[in-house]
Order: sequence, then structure tokens, then C-alpha cells
Amino acid sequence: MPVLAVVLARLLRLDESLGIGLLLLGASGGAPVLPKLAQMARGNLAFAVGLMVLLMVITVGYIPIVLPALLPGISVNPAQIARSLVLLMLLPLGGALAVNAYRRQLAARIKPPLDQIANISLIALIALQTLLNLRSVAAVFGTFGILAAVVFLAAGYATGWVLGGPARDTRVVLGLGTAQRNIAASLVVASQSFDDPTVVVMVVVVAVAGSLMLVPLARMLATRATRIVSPNGR
Repeated sequence: MPVLAVVLARLLRLDESLGIGLLLLGASGGAPVLPKLAQMARGNLAFAVGLMVLLMVITVGYIPIVLPALLPGISVNPAQIARSLVLLMLLPLGGALAVNAYRRQLAARIKPPLDQIANISLIALIALQTLLNLRSVAAVFGTFGILAAVVFLAAGYATGWVLGGPARDTRVVLGLGTAQRNIAASLVVASQSFDDPTVVVMVVVVAVAGSLMLVPLARMLATRATRIVSPNGR
């Protein structure tokens, strides 16, 4: 994904700040929304959680090495990235796994309402993310930034799908996991390491595009899976 970001920035002749924002996203994997997307697409949920954690851990050590190599003069604080990812992902995940391991009846009882809360939260996130950032998205018009975001996400999904193995449920998850970038980690680096606000704007543009593209895609994949599998399992 970092290579794809660099190639797109050069092909579309993006402004340097927009290209940097795309590069940050390319280097930031492990989005916390991945398990929900996988569930919506009827993918392998356990695989999605494992992939999310793996990408998150790699991101913490990967960004401080790759970005200074590609962008001389840039320093990245891995502690800041790790703190946000631990608070937003590892602690909630660890707590949920502990409840499921030691209080299975409680876990089964609270899962349905939590699923509803997650669905409502995802819809609210998409709506708020779009409405609150309309001005930022509009500022990118005429710069090929939106086109770069759409191609970036589509190529990410296609790459993950191809590399996802023979099973549909893992190909779907790796496709979504490759396309959906870690917005929180990207924003931490963008806000702390760069003075140009356009870097943050590009991260926001990709975040909005990802919400508008990947959620409908996940639902479409679920519908397709339902049509393929008949009621008798054939």
C-alpha cells in the first residue's frame, strides 16, 4: 500500500502534502472497524480479528522506520501511535475476549444489543464523518485527490482479494483489511509531524471515501454470498 500511494501520487501529480497524506495511510494498517466490516460481508470473523491485531502491532513498529526513510527529516513518535491503538483496540478487544472466555452466558446475552449498538454507531460514524468534513473534501476538488482516494481503496481491496487464499471468507476479509486503513494512526502522525493541514485533509478524504465505498461493498458481498449458498447448503 505505501508503494501504491507513491505510484498514485506521481501518476496523478498530486500536491506534495496530498501525496504525504496518502503515504501515511498506506503505511497505517489495522483499522478497528475491520471486524465489523467482515461480519457485514459474512467473512471469517476470527481471521478478521487476528488480521486487525497483527496489522496494528506491525503498524506501530513499521511507520517510525518507513516514513523517515521515504520522507527525510520526518520523525515519528511510536509511543503516541501505540497509545491510541491500545486504548481504541487492544483494551476493548482484550476485555471482550476475557468475558467470552470466562462468562460465556453473559457474552451470549449481551452480544445482540452490542451488535445493534455497533450497527448504529457505524451508520452514525459514516454520516458524521461525511457531514463534518464536507468542506475538507470540497477543498480537494480539482487536485485529483478524490480520484486518488477511490483508486487507492479499490486497488487495496483487489490486492487483498488476490492474496487472500482460496477460501472466500478469508479473501473478503483480507480485501477489506487491505483497503480499510488505520485512520487514527494516520491522523496522529499527520497532526504531530506535519505543519501543513492539507496532509490531515487527505487523510480525512480517504476516511470518508472508505466509509462510503467499503460499507456498501461489504453488504453487497453478503448479499452475493447468500445467493451463492442455497438453503440446503449447496
